[in-house]
Amino acid sequence: MVVPQLRTVTRTQGNNEALKTGAVTPRGFRFEFEEVPVLVQAFRRMVRGLEFDVSEMALTTYLVAKAHGARFTAVPVFLVRGFHHGAIFHDPASDVRDPKDLEGRRVGVSRGYTVTTGVWARAVLQEEYGVDLDKVTWVLSGDEHVAAYRPPANVVPMDPGGSLEDRVLGGDLAAVIGPRPASPALAPLIPDPEEAGYTALRERSLYPINHLIVVRDELLEEQPELAALVFDAFARAKQLYVDRLRGGAIGSPTATDLMYRRVLEVTGADPLPYGMEPNRAVLEELMRHAVDQRILQRPVRLEELFAESTHTMVA
Repeated sequence: MVVPQLRTVTRTQGNNEALKTGAVTPRGFRFEFEEVPVLVQAFRRMVRGLEFDVSEMALTTYLVAKAHGARFTAVPVFLVRGFHHGAIFHDPASDVRDPKDLEGRRVGVSRGYTVTTGVWARAVLQEEYGVDLDKVTWVLSGDEHVAAYRPPANVVPMDPGGSLEDRVLGGDLAAVIGPRPASPALAPLIPDPEEAGYTALRERSLYPINHLIVVRDELLEEQPELAALVFDAFARAKQLYVDRLRGGAIGSPTATDLMYRRVLEVTGADPLPYGMEPNRAVLEELMRHAVDQRILQRPVRLEELFAESTHTMVA
């Protein structure tokens, strides 16, 4: 019997490394991994061209793609989580001192409005600092993965020339949301953002999801149990990683390893829970923010978003 080879893209990290090394092998199929150096390019290739059988994907990208008829379905394997208090940068020399100062101003957003980090960062501004998001003009440095998506009226493209960083330093933008800027002149707008994230975890159980896994619908229609098999493989790889975290057995931990270890210490629980039910609250929260920010027209039942064979799976 020929074992199916599934063309797969996922960035190597602690919780899936065992799949790349072969320490964990799937049952009934094999992953044929393709390395895409800039992972967001893989998201775009999957959304626009269905180029992979199995793909890591940003959560909000998936929600928007699904709302526009994408022919892939998620498996509740949540590969990347994190806190986004530190994703909002300003020029400390400017008159922007507090998140409320962003109202009535222009704020840059790295890449598209639907980028998951941007959704979570805007949610922090709204929920914790009372920022009226409708009073901010969001200025994008790129376009959306889902070409059919149309943003609200207060979302505009950046004029050609220069960078978001330059425009913050020049005073055209009050702040920028995205990865850490190259310029040391820009600093996080929220003081001590790392601790602010852990405070939100302790006080509000806020533990954002960024990435999940999707599988082409054509394959799921041919083999409905495939989603469960994909979940199982990723779950077994993740468990090896979490066991190493618990045992302090990671020799040269990355910043991500240290974050998951801290989450483990704060919560006493698995820092990377997989499955629909253990993550229902945070998924529904993200859905609410996506509707509030006019990324989705309406919330969607989780059962419609995840492959049926995975609905009761937990790891």
